[in-house]
Amino acid sequence: MELYTRILLPKARFSFSYEDRIVMMGSCFAENIGQKLEENKFPVDINPFGTLYNPASVAEGLRMLLRPERFTPGDLFQHEGVYHSFTHHSRFSAPSEEECLKHINSRLSESSDFLRKATRLVITLGTAYVYRLKSNGQIVANCHKLPEKMFDRQRLSTEEILADWKPLLLALWEQNPALKILFTVSPIRHWKDGAHENQLSKAILLLATDALQKEYPDQIAYFPAYEILMDELRDYRFYADDMLHPSPLAINYIWQRFTENLLSRETSSLLKEWGDIQKAIHHKPFQPESEAYKRFLRQTLSKLEQIGGKTPSFDIAKEIEYVKAKMKAV
Repeated sequence: MELYTRILLPKARFSFSYEDRIVMMGSCFAENIGQKLEENKFPVDINPFGTLYNPASVAEGLRMLLRPERFTPGDLFQHEGVYHSFTHHSRFSAPSEEECLKHINSRLSESSDFLRKATRLVITLGTAYVYRLKSNGQIVANCHKLPEKMFDRQRLSTEEILADWKPLLLALWEQNPALKILFTVSPIRHWKDGAHENQLSKAILLLATDALQKEYPDQIAYFPAYEILMDELRDYRFYADDMLHPSPLAINYIWQRFTENLLSRETSSLLKEWGDIQKAIHHKPFQPESEAYKRFLRQTLSKLEQIGGKTPSFDIAKEIEYVKAKMKAV
């Protein structure tokens, strides 16, 4: 007896491995999965402009990474004593102009270099609604709590998204032919748009990503994070307290489906090995002075060194120092 509807995941034409350099861009769900990748030692750059929700702002961010130009004071504005950029999330905002620009420009330079060498790009789109400044028509990535009267709200059409993204994709592949792109639609509901409007918005994003995947099937794949939460996890126990964002349990489940479907066999094996090492590192012994625990620490250190030797991309210096410090303490 089947007690829930399970999403069948189509096999992508490419996989992810520890040799890949991965850029994550888009909504906070991109950060959820990006953090999982980071915790598990994948080389990853997560949201170089901060959280971005609409496809136009994600596209603009990628164009800036392709042709990076330093931000100047004229690119910022001040509101209630804080400097902001309409291109960035508020995590880049700062009380001083100098600090804001330093943070923006250093990340722009680092992420531009990372993207040129990246082999995987994961895009998570959250909403088809955008906000345009009435003063110049610019689509902003974040309104930074400015008065609503300063903006016009618009829902992008599928055709507008495709017209924006097709030339961008060609520009990406011109600079980086090895880049494979995975699209997802965020399962987080934008309830401020309204229940019906949220569904229309998600439908537009689904149609746009489907059209792009069909046009470039060898270079683009789709992962159904939205569908998994809506169907497989169709229960409010899989949501956070706001009833809109996925709970940690739901994020872990979607991460599990992600790894099952998109990791190469060798990478899946390494991921399991790393998971076992992580459990060992955080193990709390009943008798820390015992010879058995000292031997356990030596074995854990040996496993760390072995996995580091097998996978040069692993940055495990902190974990090695942590285990060595434990060994000295017992």
